Amino acid sequence: METLIIIFFVIGYACIAMEHPIKINKTASALLTGVICWTLFVLSPPTTDVIESTSFKTYLQHLELDEGVQKITEISDEIYRGFVTTQLGEHLNSISQILFFLMGAMTIVELVDSHHGFRFITDRISTRNPKTLLWIVAWVSFFLSSVLDNLTTTIVMISLIRKLIPDKDMRLFFAGIIVIAANAGGAWTPIGDVTTTMLWIGGQISSGNIIVTLFLPSVACLLVPLVYLSYTLKGTLGDIDASTSEKGKMLSTSKLMLFLGVGALVFVPIFKTVTHLPPFVGMLMGLGVLWVVSELINPEADEIAKKNYTAAGALSRIDVPSVLFFLGILMAVSALESMQLLHHLATWLDQSIGDQRIIITLIGMLSAIVDNVPLVAASMGMYNMDVYYQDHMIWEYLAYCAGTGGSILIIGSAAGVAAMGLEKIDFIWYAKKISLLALLGYAAGAIVYMIVAPIFAVHPPQ
Repeated sequence: METLIIIFFVIGYACIAMEHPIKINKTASALLTGVICWTLFVLSPPTTDVIESTSFKTYLQHLELDEGVQKITEISDEIYRGFVTTQLGEHLNSISQILFFLMGAMTIVELVDSHHGFRFITDRISTRNPKTLLWIVAWVSFFLSSVLDNLTTTIVMISLIRKLIPDKDMRLFFAGIIVIAANAGGAWTPIGDVTTTMLWIGGQISSGNIIVTLFLPSVACLLVPLVYLSYTLKGTLGDIDASTSEKGKMLSTSKLMLFLGVGALVFVPIFKTVTHLPPFVGMLMGLGVLWVVSELINPEADEIAKKNYTAAGALSRIDVPSVLFFLGILMAVSALESMQLLHHLATWLDQSIGDQRIIITLIGMLSAIVDNVPLVAASMGMYNMDVYYQDHMIWEYLAYCAGTGGSILIIGSAAGVAAMGLEKIDFIWYAKKISLLALLGYAAGAIVYMIVAPIFAVHPPQ
């Protein structure tokens, strides 16, 4: 049965990676994969690996059966299925924290965007020099992604360059750099990229340490492609159509909602540090504050007009399929973890390759082909935190590699897929023009991390 579960997981993974060719939304593939893996798990006979696992022994102790059950043949279907159900509930506890966090963050960002809050930043960019504009757009994307997320940042910045760069060929280069910048910027903060958020919520990294340790590697990841393009970029931005500059003017509430929204996002790590409550609690608190403010402003507007500018309206516009995708794929990975398959994979990798830095580097490059969420989820299940404690090198390096490795191919990250859809970027064009730059940046950041990691190394707890 283990083999059958692995086969279904691989098939589901392949369907997710080939979402566009097979024309099946990856959310549907992820949900089916997660449900099928757990269904096969509960219907399969117990294996020695499961029976000898710490989680199963803990479950037996809870039932006060640790002395009475010694062999697989003595385990009843009721005990085994109770264990599987308990495992599913425990995993859903951690998964739901990630989902509520993401939903809160997505709603806050959507609410700020509905008030045209991001135009407070983008309207201040006016240069017509391509190379100067490239640096400005790249670093704005980098820092904006660190407090929003790489997907939202990509959408906001591509909307900007559409107004500033009429020339299609030049705009594609800028879009490629935005993808690299957004992914690099999202990697060094706990709220900038979903994979870093997963590691933060899971307790593998702390907010302060990940910011200090990964900032310079992330800067190097963007700086190398920028320096190269500063010498090789040719062409002009094109002539701006004056009629397009009047669209999307700022509202009277734009600044207020921008500062409240960014403040709410930045407040989350502080809230967790002070209260030690899960991060999603702080995120929901921030959302609640913005919700109240959105309801109170413009009291004279009618209900229909006001709804577009309230949290209720923002909730109707968030990307729910992405949330369900995370649910499905995290369920599938947690099934493999409960069956001890990920533990065996980690053991095999250690015996075959040995050096964890090489393993994590390869995982990051693999994220350019397959989604980085299940890769990070699998890695979190592969390594025991009793050995690889919080802020251990492998967790920090995994946050960098999984966050930035997806830039190597256009399909390797949410930011890349968004840019691909918005600007109709061809896969082959990106591979020829941007992939090598992204790979050089990825390698440069990895080298910088190896240099700075010993400086900020965290010692194991006593």
